[in-house]
Formats: sequence, structure tokens, C-alpha cells
Amino acid sequence: MPGYVLHLGATVMCIHSGQGQPTAPNPRVKVMGQPVVTQPIPYTIAGCSNPPTNLGPCVTANWLTGSVRVKVMGQPVVLQSSQAICLPTGTPLNILITQSRVKAQ
Repeated sequence: MPGYVLHLGATVMCIHSGQGQPTAPNPRVKVMGQPVVTQPIPYTIAGCSNPPTNLGPCVTANWLTGSVRVKVMGQPVVLQSSQAICLPTGTPLNILITQSRVKAQ
């Protein structure tokens, strides 16, 4: 499914309002002056408000889907339509804001 390419400056949050950041965005390719994110790179989650009595707060997130056509250094780029899962809670990661100039499929 086509979507806008995710970059370092995108606003990504877990469903408990924790802020997500990529651990290692790709510095070789930039969109709007920001490095793009590729699928194998996990996200760290900070500020998750999930109570510790359940599974605890979201700590990391892994992308399950990425671009099928566009790759950076052999790795699929993450799109606004990509899906991720937070660990250890198993909840989704939401992409709220990203750039709106470069689309991929």
C-alpha cells in the first residue's frame, strides 16, 4: 500500500502516548532534510503511561511492514501506512505526523 516515507522528524507514539524514536535512522538518504527510517531498525519508546501492573510500559517497537518497492541500502523504507508492534505490550505504534512530499509503495 502506498504511503509517505517516514523520517526522523515524524511524530510516532504508542497508544499509551509514549513518544517513539528510531534507534538508527539511515543517514544516507534524507527527506525534507531528515534521515529516512528503514524497516529492520527498532524504535525506542519513552514516556509510555501503561500501568506497571499489566505488562508494563511500552519499551521498544518493531516494524512488521515496509515498502515493497523502495529500499535504502537493501532495506525497505518505513511508510506512513506501515504497521508496528510495541513490546512487551503487543499494542500498535501510531504514526501521527510525517512529511508529505515523498511517497513510496
